[in-house]
Amino acid sequence: MSEQYKAVVKRETGKDFPQEPAKQLRGAIEAVFRSWNGARAIAYRVREKISHDLGTAVNVQAMVFGNRNSQSGTGVGFTRNAATGENKPYGDYLINAQGEDVVAGIRNTEDLDALKRQFSGVHAQLLEIFARLERHYKDMCDTEFTIEDGKLWMLQTRVGKRTGAAALRMAVEMVKNGGTGKYKWKISKKEALMRITADHLDSVLHPQFANKSKAIAKGLAASPGAAVGKVYFTADDAEAAAKSGEAVILVRNETSPEDVHGMMVAKGILTARGGLVSHAAVVARGWGTPAVVGADAVKIDGKQFSVGDTVVREGDTISLDGATGEIMLGALAMAGSKPPAEFHTILKWADEIRKGKLNVRANADTGDDSKVARDFGAEGIGLCRTEHMFLAPDRLPVVRRMILAATAAEEAAALEELRAVQKEDFAAILRAMTGLPVTVRLLDPPLHEFLPRVDELEIKAATGGLSAEEKQLLKAAHAWAEVNPMLGTRGVRLGVIKPGLYAMQVQALMEAADQVAGEGYQPVVEVMIPLTVTDDELALARSWVEGVLRDFAARPRTTPSGKKAKRPQVTIGTMIETPRAAIRADELAAHADFFSFGTNDLTQMTFGFSRDDVESRMMPAYLEAGLLKRNPFETIDQTGVGELVEMAAKRGRKAKRKLKLGVCGEHGGDPESIGLFYRAGLDYVSCSPYRIPIARLAAAQAIIGGAKSDTK
Repeated sequence: MSEQYKAVVKRETGKDFPQEPAKQLRGAIEAVFRSWNGARAIAYRVREKISHDLGTAVNVQAMVFGNRNSQSGTGVGFTRNAATGENKPYGDYLINAQGEDVVAGIRNTEDLDALKRQFSGVHAQLLEIFARLERHYKDMCDTEFTIEDGKLWMLQTRVGKRTGAAALRMAVEMVKNGGTGKYKWKISKKEALMRITADHLDSVLHPQFANKSKAIAKGLAASPGAAVGKVYFTADDAEAAAKSGEAVILVRNETSPEDVHGMMVAKGILTARGGLVSHAAVVARGWGTPAVVGADAVKIDGKQFSVGDTVVREGDTISLDGATGEIMLGALAMAGSKPPAEFHTILKWADEIRKGKLNVRANADTGDDSKVARDFGAEGIGLCRTEHMFLAPDRLPVVRRMILAATAAEEAAALEELRAVQKEDFAAILRAMTGLPVTVRLLDPPLHEFLPRVDELEIKAATGGLSAEEKQLLKAAHAWAEVNPMLGTRGVRLGVIKPGLYAMQVQALMEAADQVAGEGYQPVVEVMIPLTVTDDELALARSWVEGVLRDFAARPRTTPSGKKAKRPQVTIGTMIETPRAAIRADELAAHADFFSFGTNDLTQMTFGFSRDDVESRMMPAYLEAGLLKRNPFETIDQTGVGELVEMAAKRGRKAKRKLKLGVCGEHGGDPESIGLFYRAGLDYVSCSPYRIPIARLAAAQAIIGGAKSDTK
């Protein structure tokens, strides 16, 4: 083989292969540089970055074996404990071993005890090298080394990977005291914050599996955390099983408002269809319930599902990992999730950095969600989806009566019943968020979402017949059905058709604000009109809200003690969730006190993607082929959707200098997206309660690392 290689070199270069090692090394290095420069020249011509798969740099090192005799060995060592963060070296050391034997090892001994017993001098030398490496890199290092005939050789080092708990502990301790003695060093709070990732925080916020078996299928990681339970395929069955004391995993093709009572009791949720902003994903994230969606390998058939040859029947146990999207058979052991003290220290430092620069609010729809959000550090509610208040089992029939109403009187009666229950919901949220702003979005989704699925009713009609009420519901479902419902009669358009619906919601909100103010709380109310696209449309919708406010202003208001009470200030704004709204933001600003970017819909409409359809089917193929670098529903499209956000922010503030700007789409909890929102000059981001710690950290990191746009 070597003779053939030398012949190729002779043919290609016209020279014999050099025999001197120095010439061989120089020739190899020159060949690498020629190859690299050639790739750069090609990349320059096509105006593309050099691909990461061209290769890596050359590493040249003297060879030592570490397996000659009892005075030899190979090891790996961490300068600190990568599992716990403890400032104590640990690793594996094998006597008379090949390097790969230990590099692939477990690396879980608490100290390099075998090495210390055999070579005390080498052990001390290694610890000193560890201290020098940490002082140089100012971080925990992962090393590989060999001992040959009693002499220590360092093979390589790199900044070491670590668990979330270890990352938090190391970051905090390195601020206080990184090293000691002649190797003393520290890092700044800003450096510590930049070392923590969203995954580090997630790992200490949510339960994790101690060990995982092979997954039978994988879907989209919709809501983090580990869940174990018995499989049930309908919300009713899940609810009944939970009442009998079973841990439940609800499995559906996709969820709808009719499934909420089953979702509420489930330990985890699995759907075969849907994307990261589908009904199941959004509801699960808001509740902190682990969820995997869009697992299209899961084929549901009655009361069982299959993945290839594997069949899982009702009552069988499965385990879900909502952080990775994996689905495993059986009950896996779980590890707890109590955040360490360093978790709170890191977030305190993050809050110091971002104070007055970028606030973090929550997307929350109930008093309980609001309390969780405030405990996680939310500075208000950026999105209260009022439609979620209609989904409880006792509310849904009333909503349907409103939809089915044949007369104005019947509709008014249903709206009055909804007003009473919605008032109590609003009051609970305002109490939990006293002194902080609460942005209430008026009803947004199309009404068909509150009706049973047409196909399910038609199947029932064909097999067992429908009740009189079900026949009415089927007729209504056909009447409200649309070819593209997300582009149809929803948001403010629904308010134009049914103006009494929005008036009822504003009335319930103001009654709740009055009530809690009389109790001594401090409600701060923001009313948000969804899906406006023209200034005339927003002006009309604003007039509905102001009409209710005028009626309230005319009413006398006293506290229980008889003193005159001051009503809360109310601001009125709109969601920017269509390209036209972003382009004409200056016109909309004339009728708005604030903008909130609904980046889920803005992404969907900008790309022309049906988000619930493309994420499980098309998106993996596009990502694998490199047609999209990132899933735009997870991380905002910086040069498309992001540019619309920046344009709208600039134009809106040009028309109204003090216009408040926020974002309430799912991107509000994504670190990369938060960086863009800060640069665009937004005042706050809003995300699900369990993403708030991540958003607080990411906001601080954006401020440390990025320049803010001059939009104020």
